[in-house]
Amino acid sequence: MTKHFLPLLTAAFLASASGAFAAGELTYVVNNESAKYDPGTTAETFAAPIIGNTFEGLVRFDANNEIVPALAESWDISEDGLTYTFHLRDANWSDGKPVLAGDFVYAWKRVLTPATGAMNAPMLFSIVGAEEAYGADGAGDISISAPDDKTLTFTLKQRVPYMMQLLTYTTFFPVRQDIVEADPEGWTRNPATFIGTGPFRVTEFNQGESVVFEKNPEYYDADAVSLDKLTFRLIPDPATALAAMEAGDVDGIESVPAPEIPRLSVESDAFMVVPALGTTYAFFNPHQAPLDNIKVRQALSMAIDREEIVEFVLQSADIPALGLVPPGMTIAGEEFTEGRDTFGLAPTAEVEEAQAMLADAGYPNGEGFPDTLFVTYSSPPIEKLLEAIQQMWKQNLNIDVDIQATEWQVFYPEVQKVEYQIAQMGWGADYPHPMTFLDNFVTGSPNNLANWSNADYDAAIAASKATGDEAESLAEMRKAEAILMNDHVILPQYHRNNYMMMSPKVMGFWRSTLNVPYFRDAKIEE
Repeated sequence: MTKHFLPLLTAAFLASASGAFAAGELTYVVNNESAKYDPGTTAETFAAPIIGNTFEGLVRFDANNEIVPALAESWDISEDGLTYTFHLRDANWSDGKPVLAGDFVYAWKRVLTPATGAMNAPMLFSIVGAEEAYGADGAGDISISAPDDKTLTFTLKQRVPYMMQLLTYTTFFPVRQDIVEADPEGWTRNPATFIGTGPFRVTEFNQGESVVFEKNPEYYDADAVSLDKLTFRLIPDPATALAAMEAGDVDGIESVPAPEIPRLSVESDAFMVVPALGTTYAFFNPHQAPLDNIKVRQALSMAIDREEIVEFVLQSADIPALGLVPPGMTIAGEEFTEGRDTFGLAPTAEVEEAQAMLADAGYPNGEGFPDTLFVTYSSPPIEKLLEAIQQMWKQNLNIDVDIQATEWQVFYPEVQKVEYQIAQMGWGADYPHPMTFLDNFVTGSPNNLANWSNADYDAAIAASKATGDEAESLAEMRKAEAILMNDHVILPQYHRNNYMMMSPKVMGFWRSTLNVPYFRDAKIEE
């Protein structure tokens, strides 16, 4: 399998230019709208552009993927690697009130209250008392404290080598108790109450149309922010977005239509390829017939041609996926995916083997295969992908699978109920470590949308977290992935790159491998 490792961004977008800059307005197209923008509770990729530009936590990534200070100006880590102490800078919320260490304590304990519905609460379970408190509905002694307004400290149960990376994720961002408790359900949909700590603040939420921002004058580094106004315009169809871009109606678009990638890569100086730590896959529901039969799940996975999907359907430089964890993450000096098993899968379709597997499951030549529905969110590229898979299953297995697409706000809550048969999803890394993918399949994880449970898998993940030896941790994580993949709970499709456009007049913009576009340092060249 060919691996494509492409530059983070073309140099034109990151280098400082010698010309003059205009403090002005920028319009950026997004293709999807999130159902919620609560940094503590959401796990939706579609919320990342809004939260990533209106909130910051203790630390953040810079354009070189290095950890740099944010709300914390410095920190200390004990010699045993367990106790972290952060010293906050003088910073304000976007309404002018000071950011306090107690805001972090409130936010993190809120995440650890199950009634809040935080999707990534397990991210905090490495903190002493956190998992126990979560099991007791938020009650209990958690080792998170604010000795004073400028000091935050917490203690871990065991070393977490990627703790600083974890702290860049939204689950660890502060939120204001007075704001949240005044309107727990609606505070993130009202510009007056969507109070953040980042370089921009929201002035308009126009559902189904746009989100409008202005420079946050209370931001601790406001002098570094050049844009006066930033608009995220919602255009679901990438072809329509591209037309707006080429007409000069917008400054950037988050994705381009797959068929246009070859042309744009040659013709456009606005075209960008951004590596993404993400895997697109579908969930097989092991509790719903006929997917409760592992041989059916394996046959369906073996019968698709991932190389054809990438080359002819996506027309991209994405990577056919045979596993959960994407390439691009190194642990103990080793690339996680190096030498990984194929789990009985191949980049191309294994037709005869898939047919034999389906026959063993009781459906020779597809005979008697029950009605099966593949649900997805409305997205022209994804629907085209699923139609290709649908045709492969018909051609290679002689079975008919229906496709149903609904808007994300309808689709996602239904998938969370785990009442589907096959559901299109995927995962983009929250932090650059394999555990961001593997943790989702631990028994009871809110992101375990197949409600799959395996004691050996849980034990391997626990062992990986418990050891201070990175090589041992790597081995346990690889073991866990193999358990998951050999049970064929997911249908891996491809590991992603992002293909986007940004006007070459825009300097300082960058988009992370975690799929967050950052406009903090964006400048428009005159």
